[in-house]
Amino acid sequence: RETQIKIMESTVTDAEKYLGQFCTVLASYTRKTAKLRDKADLLVKQLIDFANTENPELRTCLKSFAEDLAMVQDYRQAEVERLETRVVAPLKAYGDIIKHKRADLKKFSTDRNREIKEVEKLEKMRQKNPSDRQGIVSFQTDISQSRKIFTEFIMVEMLFHSKALEVYSNTFQNLENFDIEKDLEVRQNQSLSQKLVYSILVGSCTTE
Repeated sequence: RETQIKIMESTVTDAEKYLGQFCTVLASYTRKTAKLRDKADLLVKQLIDFANTENPELRTCLKSFAEDLAMVQDYRQAEVERLETRVVAPLKAYGDIIKHKRADLKKFSTDRNREIKEVEKLEKMRQKNPSDRQGIVSFQTDISQSRKIFTEFIMVEMLFHSKALEVYSNTFQNLENFDIEKDLEVRQNQSLSQKLVYSILVGSCTTE
C-alpha cells in the first residue's frame, strides 16, 4: 500500500505540473492564433485599398485574393473559438480536479497512517473510506482522458487547415491565371487616348 500511495502522489504531482504547463502553452497558442487573424484582417484591407488603384485585371485578381483571405480568417476565428472551448477550458478545469484529488489522497494517507498499526481495523478502514480510494482511481481515469483534449486539439487544427487549403488552392489558381497582357493593353490604350487628347488640345491652341 505504501508503494501505491507513492505512485498516486507521483501521478498527482506530475499531472499538476504538466497539465498546468499544457494549459499555459495552449492558451498562449490560442491568443497568438487570434493575433494572426487580426494581422490577416489588416492585410485584407490593404489588398483591397491597393486593388482599387490598379487596372481591371489586377484589381479583380487582388480583390479575389482578399476575399479568399478574409474567408480563411472566418475559419481561423472558428478555430480560435473551438480551441478556447474544447481545449483550453477543459485543461483549466483539471486544476480543480487535481486540488480535489490531492485532498482525497492526503485524507486517505492520513487515515491509513493512523490505523495501519491496528490490523483488526483494516477492514473497517476499507469500509469507511471506499469513496476516497475510488476517487483516486477515478482521478487516474480523468488523467487518461486528457488524451481526449489533445484529440480535440488535433481535430480543430485539421479542420482549419483543410478548409484553408481548399480556399488557398483556389486562390493560387486565380493568381496563376492573372493575365498581365490585358492590363498592358489597357495601359497602352490609356496612353494612346491621352496622347490623342493632348494632340487635339495642342492643335486647338495652334489654330487659335
